[in-house]
Amino acid sequence: MPAPPRGGARGRRPAPGEDSGRRPARVRDPRGRILTFEGVPGLVERRDEHGETTLVVDPARLTDACFHLRDVEGFRFLSDITAVDFLGWGNRGVAGYYGTLAGRDLNFPGGTGGATGSQGFARVPRPKPKRFAVNYHLLALRDGAPRVRVQVFLDDGQSVATVIPVWPTADWHEREAWDLMGIRFEGHPNLTRILMDDDWEGHPLRKDYPIGGEPVRFSDEV
Repeated sequence: MPAPPRGGARGRRPAPGEDSGRRPARVRDPRGRILTFEGVPGLVERRDEHGETTLVVDPARLTDACFHLRDVEGFRFLSDITAVDFLGWGNRGVAGYYGTLAGRDLNFPGGTGGATGSQGFARVPRPKPKRFAVNYHLLALRDGAPRVRVQVFLDDGQSVATVIPVWPTADWHEREAWDLMGIRFEGHPNLTRILMDDDWEGHPLRKDYPIGGEPVRFSDEV
């Protein structure tokens, strides 16, 4: 509701940083110019999709890129590190049900190939350069609270440098990625498991981790 003339409330205003259009956050430098991230060391690709900005970086230049984003562009807060296993990615078409005026037939789903249920709109996901991706989710603590994702792709067994010297809280995030995905972070001072038992075999969030029957732990103590 509008406030009375000369009132103290000045009417309702949207919350700071609110963006109902889900546009990617646009970072501006002190002169008001929109930053393009072209100065980020090792930048391979920039993607603006689904209201988010992703910077794909050469793994060998990850630390340099992170120092640049922290010190030059103001992304001083690391909110999370997430790892993704793309094993088998792109081997099958992806499709759901495409509704029509005649409805849909659940007996003919758009699964492999997806030519029936999806009315021919099935798509094969774009290929990934390597099996694993490690994503660093960054936040700038200033007006508009812009966010950016830094992404590196890794082969199975390939390591990447720790970013603890940039953001000390990466300690626990990197331990989780090692514990559940088996991604090694070179230079980490204490790369040990953080969720699973120390003697646990394998890394449970890998796509090739065996699922099904699991032996009862500590059965000898019963």
